[in-house]
Amino acid sequence: MSSPGSRPVSPAAASQLNLRGAVDLSALRRPAPSASSGVPAAPGGSSQPLRVDATEANFQDLVQLSAQIPVLFLLWSNRSLESSSLLQILEGVVESYAGKVVLAAADVDAFPQLAQAFQVQAIPTAVAVLKGQPVPLFEGPASDQEIRTLIDELLKVAEANGVTGSIGAGAPDAEAPPLPPLHQAAFDAIEAGDYAAAAVAYRQALAEKPADAEAKAGLAQVELMGRLESLTAAEADALRHRAAEEPDNIEVQLSVADLDISGGHIEDAFNRIIVFIGRNFGPERETARVRLLELFNVVGISDERVAKARQGLARVLF
Repeated sequence: MSSPGSRPVSPAAASQLNLRGAVDLSALRRPAPSASSGVPAAPGGSSQPLRVDATEANFQDLVQLSAQIPVLFLLWSNRSLESSSLLQILEGVVESYAGKVVLAAADVDAFPQLAQAFQVQAIPTAVAVLKGQPVPLFEGPASDQEIRTLIDELLKVAEANGVTGSIGAGAPDAEAPPLPPLHQAAFDAIEAGDYAAAAVAYRQALAEKPADAEAKAGLAQVELMGRLESLTAAEADALRHRAAEEPDNIEVQLSVADLDISGGHIEDAFNRIIVFIGRNFGPERETARVRLLELFNVVGISDERVAKARQGLARVLF
């Protein structure tokens, strides 16, 4: 089931991955976790498993764990001959990292919603999650050394973003400082699946402090999540088909750009909007420009892909 020619991403590409640029998985609506969900506890326990079977019941607990330790999801299937051998390799590699990373094995046949959450296009696929956001690693088979190289780079990215916990470390990490009240209100709303309320909280934070970069990024992200919340896979496919046939339909083009961002196809999303801006004038052009700036905040204004897109935007505007 793997796609032809699929291969792991290069170490250089892995080291440049940013934690923005995809829908925040930790914000997806979920039921309260059960005591028997089989999810690792927060770092500091002495006997927590390094390999967990990911299910729809424990998925969000694993995503929440990614705020403290990288969680490597393997989306696999018994129908894929490559899946079983890759799972065994990953188990051995993860074990050798002594609790610095957790492996979550997701059977896509038993839990297809997990494949949908990651927008998986090939099986097997490995995706890491850090701070609730997906970091694509590779599709198809991979060798022990290729996986180790990627995990080494993943841990560097994790450290740069303050994710330095481990399973069985013996003592819990220091408690994080509390969020500002409006940021906490936004976080609580996201946890409840109320993206509109989260947006209100972030807007209020920006009204009080216009230079609040985290509130600006948070607002852009929850607005994106709100736009995608009720979209089904069939509707997404139909939108992509329409976008190919209607290049000057702003609603369709912006919707597909949202889908590209949510799937981690950052440059595709940016290029789609820039091309639209270059082809159109009047109010629709300004609408597209504003949306592009919002998506820059979703991805992160320091991301090199944003810098490149800014140059492309300048070319079509001037």
